[in-house]
Amino acid sequence: MKGGVAHGQTDELGAAAVEDKVHIHDLHATILHLLGFDHEKLTFRHNGRDFRLTDVYGNVVRNVVA
Repeated sequence: MKGGVAHGQTDELGAAAVEDKVHIHDLHATILHLLGFDHEKLTFRHNGRDFRLTDVYGNVVRNVVA
């Protein structure tokens, strides 16, 4: 991770993200990437359906990765 980096922007009260929003799936994908895992290949089968921790929406946030 890059130290001292602020990603995105909030409104003037800090109550809501307004620019470069990061979803929880993106956060999970970034953490898994930093741990050396490919989040798209990390799947498990439950009730006959394949699932991923990052679902189909997760993307690695490259702006914060060194």
